[in-house]
Amino acid sequence: MNTNQLRYFVTAAECRSFTKAADQFYITQTAITQQIHSLEDSLGVPLFDRSSRPISLTPAGSAFLSDARSILGRIDQAVNRIQEVSTGMVGTLRIGYTKGFERSNFSNSLRFFHNKYPNILVSCYRRNTDLLAAGLLKDEYDIIFTWDSTELVKNESIEYRLIERSPLMVAVYSNHPLSRRESLQRSELHGERLLFMTPSSTGDSVSDLRFYEMYEQAGYHPDIFFRSNDVESILMMVSIEEGISIIPSYVTHKLTNAENLVFIPLIGEEEVVEIIAAWKRSSGNLALQQFLGHYPLLKSE
Repeated sequence: MNTNQLRYFVTAAECRSFTKAADQFYITQTAITQQIHSLEDSLGVPLFDRSSRPISLTPAGSAFLSDARSILGRIDQAVNRIQEVSTGMVGTLRIGYTKGFERSNFSNSLRFFHNKYPNILVSCYRRNTDLLAAGLLKDEYDIIFTWDSTELVKNESIEYRLIERSPLMVAVYSNHPLSRRESLQRSELHGERLLFMTPSSTGDSVSDLRFYEMYEQAGYHPDIFFRSNDVESILMMVSIEEGISIIPSYVTHKLTNAENLVFIPLIGEEEVVEIIAAWKRSSGNLALQQFLGHYPLLKSE
C-alpha cells in the first residue's frame, strides 16, 4: 500500500469511475485500475463492485474510504508542517528588550508578526542592557532591542540595525517651577535633584558615561542622588516629588493621565537615545530570518 494507491482509490470512489479518476491524475485507466487491484490485494478484500454501472463501493470499501481520507489528510498536514519548518514559518523566537521599551510601538510590531506567523512562538524577555548583550552572545536570545551600552555593535559576530532615535524628555512633578515650560535645555537643570535612569545594572556603562559627559558639557556636575534601571520606580519617585528625571520619549508617549507627572522635551540634537536591534550573524534560526524580513526597519536594504 502506498499514498498514490490511496489517492487513486479515494478519487475513484468519489467519481464512481476509474476513467474519470484516471483523467484527474493524467494517467491511463489501465494504470489506475492496476494500482487499485494492488491495493485490494494488499488488503485482502475487494473495495469496488465492478458489476454495477457506475461502479460502487463494497461494504469493505465504504468502511475503508473514511480511513483512507484521514490517512491522506494526516500525510498532507505532515508535509505542510515540514515545509513550514524548513521556511521558518514554524518555530520559536526569543526576543529580549530593554526596560521601558514595552511602552513604545514595539508591541504593535510584534503583534503584526504574530498574526502573520501564528505558528512561531514569540517569547519576550525584559532585561537590563548589559544582561541583554550577554544573553545574546550566549545564545539566550535570538534578537534584542536595546541601547548599546556595552558597545555590542563592535563585536564582529553581531549584526544590527538602528530602530529608533527617541528624543529625551524631562519628567517633573506638576507643581515644579519648570512644569509649565514647553521645552528645556540640559543646562537649565543645574541644581535639580536628579533621579538618574541607567539602562544597565552597573550604572557605569557606555551610555551612562555619555550622559555624564553631556552634563559636563552643559557646564555642571549633576546632583544625582538616586540611580535605577527601573523606569516605573523613577516615575513613581518623580510623582511623589523626590526629584526630576530624564527619560526617553518612548516611555512617555503612551502615558495618559499620568498622576502628578509632566513631560517636557529636551532641546538639542544629541538629546536622544538610540535603540538598536541586534542579532548574531551566524544564527541558523529560520524564524529569525522571517522576523528580519517582516519587522519594520529590519528588512535588508
